[in-house]
Amino acid sequence: MKDTVIITSSSPVTARVREKRNHPLRKTWRLHLMLLPAVLVALIFKYAPMPGIIMAFQDFKPWLGISGSRWVGWDNFQLIFTMKGSVQVIWNTLIISVLKILFGLAVPVTFALLINELRNMKLKRSIQTMVYLPHFMSWVILGGILLDVLSLDGVLNRLVAAFHIQPIMFLGEANWFRFTVIVSDLWKEFGFSAIVFLAALSGINPDLYEAAEIDGAGRWQQTIHITLPSLLPIMVVVFTLSLGNMLNANFDQIYNLINPLVLQKGDIIDTFVFRNFQGGQYSLAATVGLFKSAVGFILISAGYYISHKWTNYRVF
Repeated sequence: MKDTVIITSSSPVTARVREKRNHPLRKTWRLHLMLLPAVLVALIFKYAPMPGIIMAFQDFKPWLGISGSRWVGWDNFQLIFTMKGSVQVIWNTLIISVLKILFGLAVPVTFALLINELRNMKLKRSIQTMVYLPHFMSWVILGGILLDVLSLDGVLNRLVAAFHIQPIMFLGEANWFRFTVIVSDLWKEFGFSAIVFLAALSGINPDLYEAAEIDGAGRWQQTIHITLPSLLPIMVVVFTLSLGNMLNANFDQIYNLINPLVLQKGDIIDTFVFRNFQGGQYSLAATVGLFKSAVGFILISAGYYISHKWTNYRVF
């Protein structure tokens, strides 16, 4: 008579079967399948071209290819940093980008807090729709509108003249140009950027506010002690990710608004490269791209580390 093997609930075989059956991937494979197109796009357009950074260390010639072009080492980097005006351009980019990042975080958060206090849903949706619309307009269109509105005889300067104030050259004076660039970028993007904060606000447990009301906390105290701490994790994520664009001050916007009168304080890295590195200078363009990517990676890594130390929040 042959021995029979009885598999109990505590046997290793049963444990392995139960582990496979309860594996998280069995429940989430459909979500992973939905991500597949985005992953493929990232692999094809972001990671596949990365070997091209070799051009930053070559005197690249298209007809010779990467393998046949002459190796020049760090010469391209030295050329970029020694070109006339290159240091000023980097400073311009940093100043404009830092101000955009800071105000681009503070303004959407403030708007989300204010719009969240509205109880009239019809008015709330109408305001949200109006502030979202500029995001979907290109800077080519908005640039033409701003050039007309902010000109010396434009609508805004006519309003200024009504108060007996001298017309302001918003796009013709360097300091006013920076102000105009930052404000117009905020106007275009703050409504759309607030969506993520509105979503975070909707996820806050209402019981926290009820408990605070019972304890006698007003709306301001609830905002300080409940709302803002609940928003802090997503604010950290948004700020950390925005650090990667520290050297990207929005080429589309600057290119459509800049003019020779404001080059001293309005010229950024991308417009500087576009103006000076035309005519097939692929190596210099690749050098600038590599430099910006390296700085962005360092800033994101440092920002993520600091945010983890200060807020104890991790993405992974």
